[in-house]
Amino acid sequence: MAHSNRKKTPGADAGTQRLLTGGNPQIPKGDEDEPVQTYIAAMPEWNQDVGRRLDELIVEVVPSLRKAVRWNTPFFGVEGQGWFVAFGCTTRYVKVTFFKGTSLDPIPPVASKQDAVRYFHIHEDDELDEECFRSWIRQASRLLGEAVF
Repeated sequence: MAHSNRKKTPGADAGTQRLLTGGNPQIPKGDEDEPVQTYIAAMPEWNQDVGRRLDELIVEVVPSLRKAVRWNTPFFGVEGQGWFVAFGCTTRYVKVTFFKGTSLDPIPPVASKQDAVRYFHIHEDDELDEECFRSWIRQASRLLGEAVF
């Protein structure tokens, strides 16, 4: 898919949001909730509903977390302790990244080139097992990931 334009959400800079090849929104680096919500609002079609629900579940499990957008991806972590999960979208699925995923039980199904990282892909017609996802978030938030604050 070629780059396409999409209107920015309230609070975003003037102009248009661009979708990168593969459907991932191009969002400027930023801290706190606003850039994450801008990213979610710019996610195309069904991806947006998935992104909104993932954000809700992550906040539900870890209400005192820190949010940011880095490298066109929403990151979730604990201040001063690192990031534990991130997600981004493609045209085929939403990709959830667990930075210490090999330490989760059960281990998320998709391997990474990085030893500790595991992924979980959510496709358009998938039904998210919210109980399992909450468990992963709870576990991951205690392990933490890359300290890139």
